[in-house]
Amino acid sequence: MNIVLWVIAGLLTLAFLVAGVMKLAQPKDRLAVSGMTWTEDFSAGAIKGLGALEVLIAFGLVLPAVTGIAPVLTPLAALGIALIMAGAAVVHARRAESQVIVVNLVLLVLAAVVAWGRFGPYAF
Repeated sequence: MNIVLWVIAGLLTLAFLVAGVMKLAQPKDRLAVSGMTWTEDFSAGAIKGLGALEVLIAFGLVLPAVTGIAPVLTPLAALGIALIMAGAAVVHARRAESQVIVVNLVLLVLAAVVAWGRFGPYAF
């Protein structure tokens, strides 16, 4: 199970690092054109803030566990992802974007599994 948790954390790290860097590097209008139409409902600063948060969470999923420095941050980062995905699902539900909600829920469940495993029976 430890290996499964590492694989899930690695995949979540990759996904959130890419998503966060994209939000930080591209302007709001380019994100909207590329398919992130939800960005129309948020300010550019909020989008950049979310991107920064996603990058920090991505690092928080693996670096504390790898370095052994404050490994409790790993399940907290996973919990943070679950909360962000719950919020994202609400935003997409309000915009009637049901296909994206499925992705949000899958990421939420994966993050919840990592949080459960690292807080509970497979803690560091």
